[in-house]
Amino acid sequence: MKHRITFIPGDGVGPELSDAAKRCIEAAAAAAGVEIEWDVFDAGIDVIEKYGTPLPEHVLASIKKNKVAIKGPITTPIGTGIRSVNVELRRALELYACLRPCRLYKGVRTRYDKVDIVIVRENTEDLYAGVEFDPNTPDCKKVIENINSLSKKQIRLDSAISIKPISKFGTERVVRFAFEYALKNNRKKVTCVHKANIMKATDGLFLATAREVAERYAGKIAFEDRLVDNLCMQLVQRPEEYDMLVFPNLYGDIVSDLCAGLVGGLGVAPGANIGDDAAVFEATHGSAPKYKGMNKVNPTALILSGVLMLRHIGEDKAAERLENAVKRVISDGKYVTYDLKAERNDPTAVGTREMAEAIIKAL
Repeated sequence: MKHRITFIPGDGVGPELSDAAKRCIEAAAAAAGVEIEWDVFDAGIDVIEKYGTPLPEHVLASIKKNKVAIKGPITTPIGTGIRSVNVELRRALELYACLRPCRLYKGVRTRYDKVDIVIVRENTEDLYAGVEFDPNTPDCKKVIENINSLSKKQIRLDSAISIKPISKFGTERVVRFAFEYALKNNRKKVTCVHKANIMKATDGLFLATAREVAERYAGKIAFEDRLVDNLCMQLVQRPEEYDMLVFPNLYGDIVSDLCAGLVGGLGVAPGANIGDDAAVFEATHGSAPKYKGMNKVNPTALILSGVLMLRHIGEDKAAERLENAVKRVISDGKYVTYDLKAERNDPTAVGTREMAEAIIKAL
């Protein structure tokens, strides 16, 4: 079967990681009798001068047409008004579910023996909705005056304000996504993570809605809930107790990095942002511009994001081939990047290209 997929190399180390992942995906697809055609488009800081934006409209149009994209890391400039490509993609394409599996592979340096957790994070609401007011501005003063007139708890007049919107609609669809993913991928339990004991309105709504959705899956998928602070402690102590976790936006962002740390770091942590009409697959780490062109960075996260993508488009055989090849190379420990060696200064560590080539040979 033929699939047309939008391919965004990224910037910083993005192009070299993307090239490695692209070759691995193509090899696994070919071995499974799958044909992939790429629509290749640039985005990020390198195209701002040409298009006036890091995310040109023709890139969005390609993703909307193909419904699937994979992208390398893209830098968000600091101290400018330029928008984040990642945030804008989620907003423009309504990619409401952030999917981040954290699985421990034999051979990765870690303190744990078994971790296999899937994180689902709501992507559009919560404190990351971007509804903010700078201190001492007329709009901020109006907001504070209105809140102070409605609440017994008073806000200091020199405060900055961030609004935390959590809706029943947004919560229901992301929790439903988590349960449907659990059914399709033989997961056994979904844990709703919140702080409803303190934020009774917002997190309270998230928890109450999650419980309503869970009732529809009773007898199929187990359900529980945890306070986010308690969960963090338990993840460090006994991560094997958890299967799937579903979060509001902010907690999911923080805890997904914690879980990546349990399995060896962001270098082995794949990710996806998924909506009803499109999906964008990406590594969870940044563009690391200081390593640009050095052929040094671990390509595993983006390659495993390719595994997620292959499963998403229904090519499970190709996905299984690619994941198993990654497992074999990491377990063997010979052709891996420096961060996957027992000692980071190990002179036998290979580069990005060489690790990708080893994975292709292991297919």
